[in-house]
Amino acid sequence: MSKLSKRVAKGVAIIAALAVVSSCGLPRSGPNKREIFSGSVMREGDAFVLIVDDRVNRIASVSPALGFAATFENAGLLGSDTIRAGDVIGITIWENVEDGLLVPAGQPATALNEIQVDGAGNIFVPYAGDIQAAGKSPDELRTLITELLQEQTPDPQVQVRRLAGDGSTVTVSGAVAARGVFPIERPTRTLSAMIAQAGGLTIEPEIAQVQVVRGSTSGTIWYEDLFDDPKADIALRAGDKIMVKEDSRSFTALGATGAQNRVGFDSKTISAIEAIATVGGLSTSIADPTGVFVFRNEPAEIANQLVGQTDLVGMQRVIYVLDLTEPNGMFMARDFAIRDGDTLYVTEAPMVQFNKTIAAFTGSLTAAGDAATAVAGN
Repeated sequence: MSKLSKRVAKGVAIIAALAVVSSCGLPRSGPNKREIFSGSVMREGDAFVLIVDDRVNRIASVSPALGFAATFENAGLLGSDTIRAGDVIGITIWENVEDGLLVPAGQPATALNEIQVDGAGNIFVPYAGDIQAAGKSPDELRTLITELLQEQTPDPQVQVRRLAGDGSTVTVSGAVAARGVFPIERPTRTLSAMIAQAGGLTIEPEIAQVQVVRGSTSGTIWYEDLFDDPKADIALRAGDKIMVKEDSRSFTALGATGAQNRVGFDSKTISAIEAIATVGGLSTSIADPTGVFVFRNEPAEIANQLVGQTDLVGMQRVIYVLDLTEPNGMFMARDFAIRDGDTLYVTEAPMVQFNKTIAAFTGSLTAAGDAATAVAGN
C-alpha cells in the first residue's frame, strides 16, 4: 500500500473514530442551536422560533400591568370626622340655668366621654334619647342633640368630638415595620399615608407590591406607583386589608452562563442583557453569543401578532433568538423584556463540542496505548 493510501486510510479511520466518540453523548450543558431550531413549527416541531428584531420587541415586551380598578381610584376621601358604627365619641354640654338637667350644680358643663356608637349606628344621650349618629359629622350631630335638648332645657350649648374608634380601621400586614389594625384618621386617609403609619417598608421599594382587599374586590400595584401616579394613592375605606409583599416573579438561567439558577426579579422590569448580567454574564470559555435563547409560553393574542396569524388558540410555545454578535444585537437584547417564568438559555460554541470530542478521542487513544503497553510488558 502506498504512503498516500495509508494516509487517506488513517484519516478516514480518525474521522470514523471521532464520529463514534461524538455519538457516544459527550457531556454538554444542553441542546445546541441546530437542535433548538429543529423544534420550530416550520420543521414540524411545536414551537415558534423567532429572531428578535424591533417588531418582535414591540409585541413581546408587553408585561402584565398592575393597578387598581376604577372603583378604587374613583372613591373619594372619607370625611375624617364622619361618624361610623363602632366609633367612640365625646360630648360636652353647657346649660344656661342653675339647676340643669345634666350639668351638676356649681359646674359649668358636663362631659359624656367615650360614648360607643352601637352596631346600628346609634348613641344614647340622657333626655335626648337614642340618636342616629352614624353617617353624620360631629357638627351635624351637635345640631341634632342641641335641638332635642332644647325641649328640656333653654338654649343648651353642645360640643361633639369624634375619637378614633374601631368603626373605621384598616388592617396592615406583610413587609411593614409595624403590622396591625390602624384607625383611618385625618393624616391617614390614603394608602401611602397608612403604610407610613405602619412604619414603612422592610423590603426594597423596587420589588415591593401593595395589595388592597376591599370586600370581594382586590387590586395590586407597585409601591413606587404610589408616588409616580397620584391615582394609585387611593382613599381608604373601613375594613380594607392592606398587604405589602415582595415581588415573586422569577426567571431561570441555563446553559453557558456564569451561573445556572432560578433568579428573582430585582426591579419592575428586567431586560435580557440585565438578566444575563445578573447570572454572571456569558461564560467566556464556552458560550456562543450567537445562540442566546428565551423560552416562553405566550398567550394566543400575542402569538398571533408575532407570527401574523389569527387562528392560534391558547398558550403557544415561543423561542426567541438573540444574536449578540449582530451590529444591533446588544440593543435588541437590551430592549427585550424578560417576563415571569421565562427560561434564558445560552448554547455552547460549536468549537467547544469539537474540543470535547478531540479530548475524548485522544484520551481514549492514550488509554488504549497504555493498556497495550501494559499487556506487552507482561
